[in-house]
Amino acid sequence: MTTALTITALPYSSDPLALFAKLRQRPGAVLLDSGRPKATNGRYDILTSDPLATLEIGHNGQTTFESETLTLPAFLKSDTTAQQQWLLEQLPRATQESELPFLGGLMGYWSYDLGRNQAYIPSQHSSVTQLPLARLGLFDWCITLDHIKEQAWFIGSEARHQQVMAWLSGPSAPRVPFKLTQPFSAELSQAAYTERFNAVQRYIRAGDCYQINLAQRFSARYEGDEWQAYLQLREATPTPFSGFMAWGRQAVLSLSPERFIQSRDGLVETRPIKGTRPRGKTPEEDRALADDLLSSTKDRAENVMIVDLLRNDLGRVCVPGSIRVPQLCQLESYPNVHHLVSVVQGQLASQHTPLSLLTAAFPGGSITGAPKIRAMQIIDELEPCQRSVYCGSLGYIDVRGSMDTSIAIRTMVADGGDLHVWGGGGLVADSQADEEYTETLDKIRHLIGALE
Repeated sequence: MTTALTITALPYSSDPLALFAKLRQRPGAVLLDSGRPKATNGRYDILTSDPLATLEIGHNGQTTFESETLTLPAFLKSDTTAQQQWLLEQLPRATQESELPFLGGLMGYWSYDLGRNQAYIPSQHSSVTQLPLARLGLFDWCITLDHIKEQAWFIGSEARHQQVMAWLSGPSAPRVPFKLTQPFSAELSQAAYTERFNAVQRYIRAGDCYQINLAQRFSARYEGDEWQAYLQLREATPTPFSGFMAWGRQAVLSLSPERFIQSRDGLVETRPIKGTRPRGKTPEEDRALADDLLSSTKDRAENVMIVDLLRNDLGRVCVPGSIRVPQLCQLESYPNVHHLVSVVQGQLASQHTPLSLLTAAFPGGSITGAPKIRAMQIIDELEPCQRSVYCGSLGYIDVRGSMDTSIAIRTMVADGGDLHVWGGGGLVADSQADEEYTETLDKIRHLIGALE
């Protein structure tokens, strides 16, 4: 069991990549990356490795548990949420007051298909990857870079501190180049996408749904180190909710601009993105595209629908009357796209935990549509394969009850030499097939281009 937690100042660096390169080959290494903060308004980078335990949730609902020091109780065998809560309780709660976001806890990903399973929606399709439905580590240490205060901290026991400093002072692993051996190809032709678009329109006219988030998958073959691919992606399109984790021949490379849920001191916040335009080639064209997005009745309606859905999701676990929307349809610009972003907040009810909050709202409404359950059923019917980590979440749950998670869009999933990326968008009654098809390409064009 871990000993007393310490928070130790380290020399500040604005770049987490050199530090993480030293940890890249350590077991269970995870980077949560704010992606060049001056470009993304990000604040914290969090790096860690060597978890005390690793929990994987398989496609059959069974869990795989690995730990040298902990044994998962048998009575928790069929309850994966209770297993995660039990793991959090194995770390001593931090006695030091700190505004730092993570003082030990769970970190990893929860896939979209985990949420589909929890909603009792069986899939008609096989998974294109062998990645588990969730992979979470229980971490008792991390390094955190604070880019607003320009400070860096080691959080963990004194023994861990000495161990990690030794790792960081050692030689870096040899660099293994990354390259695609086959270019990305689309799972759907434009005609096949349009057929599915038309099916969504029929469902909307019949009253089954108001909005459906329809995605398509692109895949390529590759060889080399996925970390080198992440570096290329990050250089091309830095985003504030990025992340990297790899194990065996599997990896998650996420360049997400979207927060799912943050919970801190009981204050809950979600930041749905709906409404997209590409960046322009000139300042004038760029401003015109941004203005077009801001003035678009369709895109604002799409955003407001999801805000209403998320207000309902948060209302299931928040104090009645505490839900508010301090920001509605505000423009945020990233290297490859403009987005409309809203903010929904609430106060978590005292009887609920961050895990129950995550379960109540998962997967995020911005990547399903409304109403959520019917939208997810239609998505499974129309999309040719399961989504894997795409549209799930990366993030952490801290021992103090803090949580921050992303929506895993702009996310690549590597599995045994195959690399997958999805692009999607919300479809409503007045959507146009050609425009929506183009939007799916706009969202991932920079990612694919960075590797090709």
